Amino acid sequence: MSTRPGSTPVAMLTDRETEVLRLIAAGATNREIASRLYLSEGTVKNHIARILGRLGLRDRTQAAIYARDHGVL
Repeated sequence: MSTRPGSTPVAMLTDRETEVLRLIAAGATNREIASRLYLSEGTVKNHIARILGRLGLRDRTQAAIYARDHGVL
């Protein structure tokens, strides 16, 4: 998915990905995210991989910092 002019990368996340990002930033584990969102852990891992890729981040720590710095919380 490419970014539109004037849009931020976080705006390009799906609603579900944004929800997962919020839970990552809150310190939730993959298991906790899966339980809260009624998903499998594998699906959560897929969402996280897409989030990291779209935002150009290395790991979930960077994702949590990104969420804080960009008002996702």
